[in-house]
Amino acid sequence: MRIVVTVKFVPDLQSTRSFTEGTVTRTADDGTMNELDENAVEAALQIKESLPEGECEVFALTMGGADATAAVRKALQLGVDHAVHVNDDAVAGSDVFGTATVLAAAVAKIGEETPVDLVITGMAALDGLTSMLPTALAHKLGFAQLTLASALTVADDAATIERHLPDAHDTVSAKLPALVSVTDEANKPRYPNFKLIMAARSKPIATYSLADLGIDPASVGALAARTTVVDASPRPPRENRVTVTDKGEGGVALADFLIERGLV
Repeated sequence: MRIVVTVKFVPDLQSTRSFTEGTVTRTADDGTMNELDENAVEAALQIKESLPEGECEVFALTMGGADATAAVRKALQLGVDHAVHVNDDAVAGSDVFGTATVLAAAVAKIGEETPVDLVITGMAALDGLTSMLPTALAHKLGFAQLTLASALTVADDAATIERHLPDAHDTVSAKLPALVSVTDEANKPRYPNFKLIMAARSKPIATYSLADLGIDPASVGALAARTTVVDASPRPPRENRVTVTDKGEGGVALADFLIERGLV
């Protein structure tokens, strides 16, 4: 079985985020693997561990500039077998449609010798929060899509998910190959151990260009994007802050503050 997990390099949520020429500014100093993609990696690793040794390979796939290597390197630290980085200047500024085009081509290349059975993604990237990529990628691949999975199992050449909705609980199955997006309810991501951290430093990362994937650069990137950021400004500083010094009655003061503003 061959599983591909998509992982994205995103700015740390605690950092001050900004835009450069209409795209999110990304640097290795304040970036990290998208937190929800850790759930996708964990789901893939759990499937691999449920199968006999040697019957499953897990690939981590990312797209972006040189800094994006950090995302697949983190996936290697967590235990995936292989890492693939689509690194081409022409992909900069791609919207969800361009991203799906590139990732689909990369999945197809990964599956040239042994077909890919399952693609797993996080339910959203925390920089854009569109949640559109899983559906767009499944469409490009021609895979069945099972989205917003709170639980995932694979058996008898089929993937089965549980999906928790506000007014319903779904159990849905699809024959492989399929694409599954998982929520943060699906599992608890593991921590990398020292052995894997050290091994990940020297593990090779396969690098693809658009030429390797047979993609016309004009069909992706900022110029081909269907959406554009036309204006962005820094978040204004918070005003009228109230500091409560706790001298033994801080809880009462906090409760009074919330009640006065109708927050409880």
